[in-house]
Amino acid sequence: MDAERTKVAALQAEQLTRTRDLASARTQELSHRRELISQTDELEALRKWHARELIELEADTHRRERELDDARADLTATREDLDRERKTSASLKEALAQQGAAQTSLRSQNSALQAQLAALRAANDGTAETVSTLRHDFEEARCRIDELEAEAREAEMMRRRLHNMVQELKGNIRVFARVRPLLSSDLLGTDDEKARKDALADMSFPDMRDHQEIMLSSTSESATGQERKEVWNFNFDRVFEPQCTQEESCTDGYNVCIFAYGQTGSGKSFTMEEGSTNETVGMIPRAVEQVFQVTEELKSKGWEYTLEGQFLEIYNETINDLLGKGEFDKKKHEIKHEKGSTRVTDVVVQQLRSAAQVRSLLTLANSRRTVAATLMNERSSRSHSVFTLRIRGTNTHTGQACQGALNLVDLAGSERLNASGVGKDKERLKETQNINKSLSALGDVIAALGEKSEKSDKHIPYRNSKLTYLLQNSLSGNSKTLMFLNLSPLAAHLNESLCSLRFATKVNNTQIGTAKKQVKSTS
Repeated sequence: MDAERTKVAALQAEQLTRTRDLASARTQELSHRRELISQTDELEALRKWHARELIELEADTHRRERELDDARADLTATREDLDRERKTSASLKEALAQQGAAQTSLRSQNSALQAQLAALRAANDGTAETVSTLRHDFEEARCRIDELEAEAREAEMMRRRLHNMVQELKGNIRVFARVRPLLSSDLLGTDDEKARKDALADMSFPDMRDHQEIMLSSTSESATGQERKEVWNFNFDRVFEPQCTQEESCTDGYNVCIFAYGQTGSGKSFTMEEGSTNETVGMIPRAVEQVFQVTEELKSKGWEYTLEGQFLEIYNETINDLLGKGEFDKKKHEIKHEKGSTRVTDVVVQQLRSAAQVRSLLTLANSRRTVAATLMNERSSRSHSVFTLRIRGTNTHTGQACQGALNLVDLAGSERLNASGVGKDKERLKETQNINKSLSALGDVIAALGEKSEKSDKHIPYRNSKLTYLLQNSLSGNSKTLMFLNLSPLAAHLNESLCSLRFATKVNNTQIGTAKKQVKSTS
């Protein structure tokens, strides 16, 4: 029993020991487990840290790679900049070398210029006395110029007196003849050489030096069948051929009259007014422009001028004011002759300041002038037009004053009723009759003037027409008068051309006396 008890006790003691060992083992296991959990957490934390470190390292690696690429690019750019700088440096060195050479050259030039400057200063000092002498000579020359200008004014007055004396000795009515060129409308639609030759009259101009002769020829068949040739020669002061372009002394104090004469369609209006270019501008604007040029030139000789203009037409023996306002008024314009000058009542007189103003007045007057179409001319003037330019001048140096008038007359053309085809139109017929009547009256006045040189008491029928009465002072010896004879080149107008040439010859041989200069002294 004791043995069993001892055995039991031993077993119990062993069991207790084992229980204690088990408890201790369990405690150690728990401790190990806690350590294992702690180690596991620490390992997991290490893994996460390692992952973060790995990501950061990869990002840093990429950043460094980019920086490396940037550094390589910068290095390449730096190398290129370095190459450029090297080239620039080489260029600058070369330029510096050239500048050095230029500087050396400039130094030598500067030295030469300084030497020249010294020489010029010395020369300038030497010319001071010469300048003083020249100033003295200049003052003497200025006084001499004043004396010469005074002499020139006197010489100019003498020249103008001699010029007018020569014109007076030649006679006061001079005649210029102008043959207009052939127009396309003259050829009736055909423009070949044969048509031109057949249309032209046989005209020649033998005087190639002075251009004062015109010769007409005509060939016809006689009653016996033989060829008959007639030749007519005419001499005038000047003859203008068809190929001539359109290119006298009222500023001296004379009355001057220029009138265009010829059959209808011979170019009278073109001669007096037409043309927008320098080659075709007519007599009126050309004469007015020349008057303005002369008055401007005479300013240096002490002359001051005032110019006025008026534009009239004589239509069916009635005077119309082409510069009047509105339609032609019902006023009765009367012609007054006073002390060598002519005045028409109740007409517009424009003060003229430039040749351009005259051209605008011409345009206005032409728009109001009476024209109509006839068989001989599609724009035939049915009236006589008279442009009058009045000039008054005073000389501030001599105290002399003068006045003159320039009459530029565009006569309506003479017509034959059967040729113009106006017989059936009462208005055109009346116009033609009045035109021919006034031109016939002009012929009568010219004929009477020619007879007056032989019979001093010969009556001159100026009052037979408004035209001749208006031009009385231009035809009676109080004016310098020029007739511009206009001729058609057509063979169909040969008879009319011969009549015009014969009348012009009669005019050219007419002595009307000496023109009177209207000058007075204001001193």
